[in-house]
Amino acid sequence: MKVEELTATILENNPNMDRYQLAIAVAKRMDELLNGATSKLNVSKKIKPADLALMEIAQGLVTIKGFSDIVK
Repeated sequence: MKVEELTATILENNPNMDRYQLAIAVAKRMDELLNGATSKLNVSKKIKPADLALMEIAQGLVTIKGFSDIVK
């Protein structure tokens, strides 16, 4: 799925979230991944951390601290 489609899916499923909050959530999860966190998805290691974070959030696999009421 393309980044634009993932972003649209997340924003549709989380009406209380705007694109700026999503950008912060993706950045936080990306930092976690870059600092050694294990991905919740079984994908190749060639995927960029930002794309991986976006995919995890879109599938509802992660909750970002401070966004528990927004990202499910």
